[in-house]
Amino acid sequence: MDLISVKEALEIVVNNSENFGVEEVDFIRSAGRVLKEDIIADRDFPPFNRVSMDGIAISSDTFNKGQREFKIEGIQGAGSPQNTLKNNSNCIEAMTGAVLPKNTDVVIQYELLTIENGIAKVNSDAVKSFQNVHLKGLDRGIGDVLIKKNTLISAAEIGVLATVGKSTVKVAKQPKVMIVSTGNELVEVFKIPEEHQIRRSNVYTIVSLLEKLHVKAETSHILDDKETLKTKIKEYLFDYDVLLFSGAVSKGKFDYIPEVLDSLGVKKLFHKVKQRPGKPFWFGKKNHKTVFAFPGNPVSTFVSCLKYFYPWYYQSIGLNFEENQQAILSEDFNFKPSLTYFLQVKLHQKKGVFFAYPIIGKGSGDLVNLVDSDAFIELPDDRSDFKKGEVFPVIKYRNH
Repeated sequence: MDLISVKEALEIVVNNSENFGVEEVDFIRSAGRVLKEDIIADRDFPPFNRVSMDGIAISSDTFNKGQREFKIEGIQGAGSPQNTLKNNSNCIEAMTGAVLPKNTDVVIQYELLTIENGIAKVNSDAVKSFQNVHLKGLDRGIGDVLIKKNTLISAAEIGVLATVGKSTVKVAKQPKVMIVSTGNELVEVFKIPEEHQIRRSNVYTIVSLLEKLHVKAETSHILDDKETLKTKIKEYLFDYDVLLFSGAVSKGKFDYIPEVLDSLGVKKLFHKVKQRPGKPFWFGKKNHKTVFAFPGNPVSTFVSCLKYFYPWYYQSIGLNFEENQQAILSEDFNFKPSLTYFLQVKLHQKKGVFFAYPIIGKGSGDLVNLVDSDAFIELPDDRSDFKKGEVFPVIKYRNH
């Protein structure tokens, strides 16, 4: 199969998203998850005429007749049942958050009062109707939709869930993910590698990228043995929704992954994309199981996960994913191969605009260069010269 464009690859990936169903979780643990039900107001917001400033509650009719001194009849505290003003010539002290007492319609804040011997004198000549009162139902009415289905839950939504009594909430179920590294050259992080070996790092990069999505992934390492690969991958296809591979997808003599996946009935949807890094990227499906097989070089794995897995995941859980972040190239850049180039850049924000400064590494194996960068700027495959001041899409992996 010929190389396909980045745009075509992304369309195929997103069009093969999956629905993993719904689960119910404690509302306090739902931040970062996608809501799968409308949240309805179970009462008016606010549920009563609420005092919004500490002061005294009075009848505006009395004030408008010229009275400026009011005997304090009692106190209306927050959380207390509603009091009633017995004499319209008097007042009730009222605290922020309390129910507005009956027979009152104005609250005058303490800053405008002089209180002596139980008498509150008002040092103002005008009041407005329902001054310093948050009217019942002003924000939302009972039965209103407060949060729509398919909203990404943040701290703001947590507060609303609490106030309507949603102690548990329905959210999109997360996929079960297995991240697999292959290769005889890889050893565990805690081991001292021989001269011909390196420590496993790609899988942990992907684990961390998935944790940002609140997806808890498991990891495995398989040696470059065809039968072992076949046995293990067969198990994983049964037990997991998504397999993410790092390595063994190129043309090397030990790059068995495409052949093994084919033998297990995984349908190849594409293999090789017109991009650098990450050209040998393999993507396929078997029934409702999805396989992302990324090249083994660290930068290839990193950018491919951001560019393809993230949009696939968002689509699967019902979030709209739009690549709308852009940056201005800060200097001329040249890249001759007819490939989309994901150039590592450092971002600087000036007056709300991002400027991208190229950080040239030593190729897709230069893992440390990712530490010096903030993002990838996506340079199109239809030309080789890119000019300072031009605007291109960016894939950020650090917050600014």
